Amino acid sequence: MNFEKPDYRNEKFNIASYLPYMAALMPHKRAVIFPAGRDRAGRVAYTHLTFSQLNEECDRYADGLNKYGIGKGVKTLLMVRPSLEFIALAFALFKTGAVPILIDPGMGIFNVLKCVAGVGPEAVIAVPEVHAAKSILRWYFKSVKYSVTVGKNWFWRGLTLDKIKRHGRAPFECAETLAKDPAAILFTSGSTGPAKGVLYEHRMFGAQVELLKEAYKFEENETELPGFPLFALFNVALGMSCVIPDMDPTRPAQVDPAKIVEGILNQGVTNTFGSPAIWNRVADYCIEKNIKLNSIKRILIAGAPVSGELIGRVKKMLPETADVHTPYGATESLPLCNICGNDILKKGWPETKKGAGILVGRPVKPNAVKIIKIIDGPVEKLDESIVLKPGEIGEIIASGPIVTKEYFCNPKATAAAKIKDGNGFWHRMGDAGYIDEAGDLWFCGRKDHRVETAAGRVYFSVKCEAVFNNHPDVFRSALAGQGKRPQQTPVIFIEPRPGKFPQNETQKERFIKELFEISKKSELTAAIDRILFIEKMPVDVRHNAKIFREKLSDIASGSAL
Repeated sequence: MNFEKPDYRNEKFNIASYLPYMAALMPHKRAVIFPAGRDRAGRVAYTHLTFSQLNEECDRYADGLNKYGIGKGVKTLLMVRPSLEFIALAFALFKTGAVPILIDPGMGIFNVLKCVAGVGPEAVIAVPEVHAAKSILRWYFKSVKYSVTVGKNWFWRGLTLDKIKRHGRAPFECAETLAKDPAAILFTSGSTGPAKGVLYEHRMFGAQVELLKEAYKFEENETELPGFPLFALFNVALGMSCVIPDMDPTRPAQVDPAKIVEGILNQGVTNTFGSPAIWNRVADYCIEKNIKLNSIKRILIAGAPVSGELIGRVKKMLPETADVHTPYGATESLPLCNICGNDILKKGWPETKKGAGILVGRPVKPNAVKIIKIIDGPVEKLDESIVLKPGEIGEIIASGPIVTKEYFCNPKATAAAKIKDGNGFWHRMGDAGYIDEAGDLWFCGRKDHRVETAAGRVYFSVKCEAVFNNHPDVFRSALAGQGKRPQQTPVIFIEPRPGKFPQNETQKERFIKELFEISKKSELTAAIDRILFIEKMPVDVRHNAKIFREKLSDIASGSAL
């Protein structure tokens, strides 16, 4: 076997080649560590696979799947809980040249079914619950030819993963794939529109591995605890040990912080990656219990906007040598930009509170970002006449080796999100923002969440909300538009902190008066005259952070049920 270091810049490249390379480089190092249960004393019992063992397990799966018919080019829905098997199966599919389809189950069963029907998988490798749904809701799975159950079959026929493994043989040579060949289809969260299947090429995954390593200085002697299941696959490629967290990845806002802390302390975790929902709970727990996570070198927080207040609390539980990073990007482009917590607290957060937007840093080289005029329809070609100057707010566009080219079988969405530029292209992030004179990128909210008035005034969500959030009794606020753009009236919804919701008209009037005393001092919000209170913002189930402003607009317009 050839164990040269993988290079995504080669014409022939398979992302799975990182696993045999790491297995040869450090065969006895633990690759994946899983909390399998607890002993009688309540202590966690861990099981693990070394890189050598993981590679052999992966080879047996790959050979068995290939013999069954799940080989090069076969679109394969993979729905397995974070585990030793999940990582081995993902790399097994890469090795065969199959194209795994990864859908976040946290988006809800009906949205998942829409995604399945839209992509038309030829194979399904999944837990019994998914196969039960496939047996009952057959129309959504009508394209499926091959079925593998991870566990026991209930009332259906088909192979089990155990049988696949028994019939598989190791070693298994990686399928010869071109760097530009399809590697996987990853679905967007669907929190700001219909979920779309993002088509990844093998070289894009390889570029992500190298950019992550360069941006965060990951080393092969490190241990990671990923709050996002997909990030576990990067750990293998980076040569880092991966500790599967004891949590439901579809409900990070309900995570048990004690179990996250337990995993970090037990395994000496040096790096961890998760959403603000996770770290909000973990930070509160560590501060309350006076716990220091002394093994941590860095924490990456992504998936939703990250406040300086949260960064400050997270840093209290870390050693002085550690820092917090907030990668900026999307399913279609990650990591695009990065900034560390120290820079946010010194430069970004004081300005954010004044309405400057959220500082997200500079592009991770060789990525590039530009700002173009806000245009709601497709943009066929990049024309310098639509590129804005520093300080001007518009739509953020991005290019680089980690930027995906298209959505699977969705030419309309692809045309709306991609801009041709010579032989290359730019991806439209769908975010509003600007680049300051120093070259830093600032995020001002989703482009579609802007409010445009008849007078020609444009309000951006993140900038306006930051002003109202300065009131000590405001948990969070949200800008919504009453009416249709560009004849909208801006409305601010306020979700008070627990115990601070006004209980009568007098309290309500006093609260509103105090809010106006703050907002009228800012040019950004001085003309906003309507404030509504809401017990709980309508938010995504997963992160409990992305606000469904369309529902708020319906409430403001009186059309909500």
